[in-house]
Amino acid sequence: MSYNFFKVLNFNHFKFYRTQSIILCFTFVDMELGKLYQKALNLEFLSVEEGMYLFENAPTAELMQVADTIRKRKKPGNKVTWIIDRNLNTTNICVANCKFCNFYRVPGHAEGYITDKETYRIKIEETLKYGGEQLLLQGGHHPDLGLEFYAKTFREIKEMFPQIKLHSLGPPEIHHIASLGNHTYEHVLTELVKAGLDSLPGAGAEILVDRVRKIISTGKCTADEWLNVMRVAHKLNITTSATMMFGHIETIEERFLHLEKIRQVQSEKPAHAKGFLAFIPWTFQDVDTTLKKIRRAKNDTTPDEYIRTIAICRMFLPNIENIQASWLTVGKNVAQICLHAGANDFGSIMIEENVVSAAGAPHRFTYKTIQDAIREAGFEPQLRNQQYEERAIPENIVEQVINY
Repeated sequence: MSYNFFKVLNFNHFKFYRTQSIILCFTFVDMELGKLYQKALNLEFLSVEEGMYLFENAPTAELMQVADTIRKRKKPGNKVTWIIDRNLNTTNICVANCKFCNFYRVPGHAEGYITDKETYRIKIEETLKYGGEQLLLQGGHHPDLGLEFYAKTFREIKEMFPQIKLHSLGPPEIHHIASLGNHTYEHVLTELVKAGLDSLPGAGAEILVDRVRKIISTGKCTADEWLNVMRVAHKLNITTSATMMFGHIETIEERFLHLEKIRQVQSEKPAHAKGFLAFIPWTFQDVDTTLKKIRRAKNDTTPDEYIRTIAICRMFLPNIENIQASWLTVGKNVAQICLHAGANDFGSIMIEENVVSAAGAPHRFTYKTIQDAIREAGFEPQLRNQQYEERAIPENIVEQVINY
């Protein structure tokens, strides 16, 4: 690996033994930690209190060892998956008033826009040239754009590019669309699937505790509304993902309440449904945000804390198959270590990304450099689609020039 693995994690005081039981792999393990490690290895659900105890007391190396063992059991072999897609925005006009977002513009702002059909055509053609097959199509809560607009947009895209997959919108947008037209979530999702929606991202989760949401995203759906959209999506057999933006004003307990709610919804999914295909925790980006200016929230999540979070997510969410490391927000080196701490997916190269980048996320990959990073970490890169099915790299793929 291209960096000092042990220096980053300060492993000096740990000693590993080669034994059959993970509990015996460490020189120093208190009894309570040992019980919790075994519970996680048995794929039993940890409580919020148990998760907090691990977070506050377990050595990072031990968390990594347990999480890596679970990951290898769920995902045998040495492959790390990744995807090529583009984050394309329908509009930047929004009334949600998220205090961590620098991307949105209020209605009537001179810089507000709605993406037109020709722009979609140009950007999708470029996406296909770069080997992509999917759009992460999202945008603001526009006060005038309802179900008819999004269904028409999806149909037009599919008519132009039937091969492109739409991994699009998210629970807050579904709730917003439903509210504008007095529709049910089921009606909105059913009509969007008819129009071309392939899967639903876990966007806008932030922290699924209303105390937090009322402060950081005043105009967005509540925690229960977010969760209920996903329940309906799973009932309709729409595959989804789940996220967590952390490291701002939330408490450690609220992080675990968030994880518990995600896990519960996954437990409720119909037997025929895949539900949440992946969980992606990412860190708050604070550059020039209102949240930093008014609430003094600061992105001070350390590499060690992010690695611990990835490991505990793998342990706390045994019913979600894939854990993704957010290289976009934590950088290549930390994300590489996360592959040894329970993460099995490196996400997308993000041909275009405007929202998180607007708050200071500087990191970029091409289809070649993301594979290099995975190999440097000791794994075999495997291109996938949104359903986590293996995909061959297109023969005529062109490498994107990173110039932004």
